[in-house]
Formats: sequence, C-alpha cells, structure tokens
Amino acid sequence: MGVDVNGTVAEGFEPVRDAFVRNFEALGERGAAVAVYRDGRRVVDLWGGARDVDGTEPWQRGTAQVIRSATKGVAAAVPLLLHQRGELDLDAPVGEYWPEFKAHGKDRVLVRHVLNHRAGLPLLDHPITPEEALDPYRGPEAVAAQAPVWEPGTDHGYHALTYGWMLDELVRRVTGQSAGEWIADTIAGPLGLDLWLGLPSAEEAAGRPGRVGPLADVPEPAPGPGPRVRPKRAVTEAYDDPDSLTRRAFSAITPFPDQNDPAYRASALPATNGIATADGLARFYAALIGEVDGTRLFDPATVEAARAEESAGPDRVLVVTTRFGLGYMLHGSASPLLGPGSFGHPGRGGALGFADPETGIALGYVTNGFRKTVTADPRAQALVRAVRTVLKD
Repeated sequence: MGVDVNGTVAEGFEPVRDAFVRNFEALGERGAAVAVYRDGRRVVDLWGGARDVDGTEPWQRGTAQVIRSATKGVAAAVPLLLHQRGELDLDAPVGEYWPEFKAHGKDRVLVRHVLNHRAGLPLLDHPITPEEALDPYRGPEAVAAQAPVWEPGTDHGYHALTYGWMLDELVRRVTGQSAGEWIADTIAGPLGLDLWLGLPSAEEAAGRPGRVGPLADVPEPAPGPGPRVRPKRAVTEAYDDPDSLTRRAFSAITPFPDQNDPAYRASALPATNGIATADGLARFYAALIGEVDGTRLFDPATVEAARAEESAGPDRVLVVTTRFGLGYMLHGSASPLLGPGSFGHPGRGGALGFADPETGIALGYVTNGFRKTVTADPRAQALVRAVRTVLKD
C-alpha cells in the first residue's frame, strides 16, 4: 500500500516528488517533508507518511521535527551576522569576549576556530549529564574548564556538541541574548519561519495537532541488487572504541538526552536540538543567499565567508574527509550537496539544509525516521540528486 504524499511542486520539479515518494517505497521512510526554494520562491513543498511512531497520525504541512546537527548551520548565522554588523571579530581570541575561556592554553583559540572546527575542543574529559545539559550555563562552563586535545588552529575535527556551547556563550557575551533568543528575534520572526532553538511552550502545548513529531529509529532498508556498500572499517572502529576522539566527542553529554522529552526540546543546544519544518529550514537558507519576501540575511561578502574553505582533509573526529567553511559543511565526499559552491549542514539521523548561490537553490529536509548516518543520509541524498537532475534538464 502506498504512502499518501501531499503538497505541490512547480513545473519541472516533478523528479523531486518522484524521489520523495521512492524514499517511502524503497528507503524505509516513515514520515518526512521536503521544501525547495529557487531565487527566493518556493518550488517544492511536500510532506507525507506518519508523524508518530505507530503510524496512526498523518504528517501535516506544519509538522516540525528535531533536526539534530542541521541546527549548527542555523546557529552559525548568528556570529556571522554579528560579524557583518561589526559586533564580533572572527579573528579575535574567544577569551577577548569570554575571559574565563582562556584557561589551559585556550587563549590561542580564535572565534574563527569555533566555527571551522579547529578549536581543539571536540570533547569533555568530564562529560555532563542530560540534566546539566538543560542548564544553559553548565555546558559553557565545562568547555571553559577543558584543555585542548590538539594545538588550536593546527588541525580540524568535528565538534559535535562543544561547538554549540562555545557559540552560545560567545553570542551571549556579545549581545546579552542566547543564540536561540537572537534567532527568534532577528531571523525567525522577521522571516516568519517555523524554526526554533528552544521550542516555546505555546508550540509544545499547542492546540496544533502534529506540530512536533517524535523521533524514533527506523530499520535500515534491505540492500538492493548489486554490491553491498559497507561502512569503512576505520569509521566503524572509531565509533566502537570508547577511548577514541569520535566516541568521546559524541559523548560530551552522557547518556544522550531523550530527544522527545519536552524539557529537551524547550532547551537550546545550538549544536543539536533545533526544531524546524522543512519549509522553515529551506526558507532560512533561501534568505541567506537572496531576498525572501523582501528580507535578506547575508550580504554577498558574508555568503563568501560562510562558504570559503577553512578546514579540509581527514577529520580527527568523523574519521572521513570533511570540508568546512565558517560554521557550515561544504560540498564534498562526506556530505554531498548540490555543487561545489553549496554550503549547509546535515543532521545525524537524516535532516539536511543547504543553499547553493550559483543556482539560487535552498533545500530543507526533515524526517522522524532516525538512522545512524551522520553526514550523508541516503534519503536526503536522493532528494539532492533529484534537484540536480532538474537543473540539468
């Protein structure tokens, strides 16, 4: 029995709908949505499947979802916009804004290093608990007390959770607001985005059925014909080794909080617990690179700064080759986007948001079917390939 897929696609974008449907038929999708903008105009707006785990409640157009590390791309806009306004120097030491951060040789960590994953602080020697993670000050305090595990600026490795605490405290020291508060006032509000870092109680309680769908694991789809692709041995071993940088980086909060807990969704962790609709995420990226209903976020110089390569090569945490700009993953083998000039961020489990200035494309994809993939979920990649096909025709 087929899954009901709702929404619209502009003429020529039918391959995106075909790929979205196939995700349900062949890739085990349970509930999801995708939106695409081109030159500030929405050209794809699709949703389908179930918003809940047992399949009794349909996904609706306004269903939002935890987007995990796709949050990082949203949060990165805050320091870049503060820099654009002349309020934050990307080449200044973090300790200039946050004096307590200087401990243990971290006086050499620049603001730029926080965004390009070169700060040398991907883990905590003393992880914090889920309860402590809900306190907006506890994470930054723990990072301030941490010594770098490599010389800041000399190498890169994905800062899975610590990225958010460093960014949030920097924003707080410069503006007096948390990153979530600043996003609500300066980005989401003016653009009318269904996108939050710290879900308001009114949205959680809401008399809006299906507003935030619960995340749950979905099984990997059965392998199709042809050779089976297996994870690289080094990656698998890194995640299995409790002493590896990989495992320790992802365990800075231990155990990881229940992502469906209202208290978790109401908190603001700029590395991992943003909540958005597919349209909210796509509209955000569209406004980074052009006008959306008269509002544009990044000026051309900031777009170039966001996507200029800052880090590239073997990632000390993800154990694959990664590329980063300032707060954004760039198109590459670990996270294929639309093309060489694209910038954005995937989320562990499936979510993806990105912009491609050369084509004017911005895409947002959210799902409640959580998988182990960190950077290149097959469902999201199928949608990216479909957009690429549209642009070639």
